[in-house]
Amino acid sequence: MFSGVAKVTRRQRLRVPAVMAVLVMLLFLNGASGTLLFARAKPDPLVRADAIVVLGGEHDGREAYGLKLAEDGYGSTVLISNPYHPRDKTMKDVCRSRADIRVICRAPVPSTTRGEAIMTRGLADEYGWTSVIVVSWRYHLPRARRIFEQCFVTPNRSVIMRDVPRRYPFSVAQWQYTYLYQYGGWVKAEIQGQCD
Repeated sequence: MFSGVAKVTRRQRLRVPAVMAVLVMLLFLNGASGTLLFARAKPDPLVRADAIVVLGGEHDGREAYGLKLAEDGYGSTVLISNPYHPRDKTMKDVCRSRADIRVICRAPVPSTTRGEAIMTRGLADEYGWTSVIVVSWRYHLPRARRIFEQCFVTPNRSVIMRDVPRRYPFSVAQWQYTYLYQYGGWVKAEIQGQCD
């Protein structure tokens, strides 16, 4: 009877290091693959498009970058996703009328990347857009590209993915979370499939 208790205890002692080893391996794989796929995602070369679409996320310079692309001649219309509070000061500034650029600020429904792609498709139908530049975080580009391929791209429509020119001073834990979130969003996009 005593030897049976000792065997269970030894098994239990071995279980904890085994679980820890598996967890460390999963975190390593998440970090390594996420770095290659998301953190080092390559933006597309800039070419002129019918519109510049700035995805929501945070006020990290993305709105100003989208407007600058238009000022530099890469598009005459800037669609800015606006899921923010109505009193958001940044959005009040970027959504104001401009003489040389058409600025469209809209809240996507649903308030997700998929909702933004659907919103872009609707405006493309309305205005005859055949190409758009999509601006987001660098690590969001692969997933956003996939969603726009599902909901916007057709044989007659194309998308150019560009990242906000900024640095990401994330901790290891923040990068781990970011990669897990992007993988989760990718799985969700694959489950949802093509937009209607």
